[in-house]
Amino acid sequence: MNAAELIAFEDDMTELFAQGQIKAPLHLSGGNEQQLIDIFKEIDKEHDWVLGSWRSHYHALLKGVPPEKVKKAILDGHSISLAFPEHRFLCSGIVGGIAPIAVGIAAGLKRDGVCFDSKAKDGWIPVPKVWCFIGDMTSVSGIVHESVRYAYGHDLNIEFVVENNGLSVCTDTQKAWGEKLSKKWRLYEYKLTKAHVGIGRHVRF
Repeated sequence: MNAAELIAFEDDMTELFAQGQIKAPLHLSGGNEQQLIDIFKEIDKEHDWVLGSWRSHYHALLKGVPPEKVKKAILDGHSISLAFPEHRFLCSGIVGGIAPIAVGIAAGLKRDGVCFDSKAKDGWIPVPKVWCFIGDMTSVSGIVHESVRYAYGHDLNIEFVVENNGLSVCTDTQKAWGEKLSKKWRLYEYKLTKAHVGIGRHVRF
C-alpha cells in the first residue's frame, strides 16, 4: 500500500468511530506513512514476523493483511490487539508487552534453525527475522530493556524499531525520561497528524 491508501484507511476508521460503529478504544496513525513504507521494503512479508503495539493498523496493512480483514477486526473491537498469526503478525495493548513476545518468537526461530519451504528457490530459507515496533515512551520501560538485553545476549535475529514522535502522554519524551533514546535499535522520527486515541485531541502520545 502507498501513503495515500494508508491515510484513506485511517480516515475511514475515523469516520466509523465518529458514527459510533467502533465501540472499543481506537488508536490512529498519521505522519509516519513513508517511514514505515521504507522500513517494510526490507521485511520479508511471507516469512518474517512483525509485532506491534496498540497502534498498528498501518503495520498490519503493510505486512500484507487484507484491508477488509483489518477493518473487520477493528469493528469487532480489536484495534489495540490486532492478531493475524496466519500472516505472522501480532500486537499487544500492554505497554512494552509485545517485546518479550517478540523475543520468545525469535528464540523459537533460532532454536528451530533453517527451515524448508517448498516455494523457496532451493527449498531452504534462513531463520526469519522478527521486527518489533515500539513507541519512544515504551522503549525506555523496564520490560523492553530486559527484552533487548536478552535478544542481543542470545544473538537473536530480531530488530527493535522505535517510533519516536517525541511525546510521552502529552509530555516531551526527553523531559519525561531525562535521557536520550538508545542507539541499539533503529529509530525514526515523525510528527503526529492524528490523535492517537479516538478522534479528539485530548490525549497525544
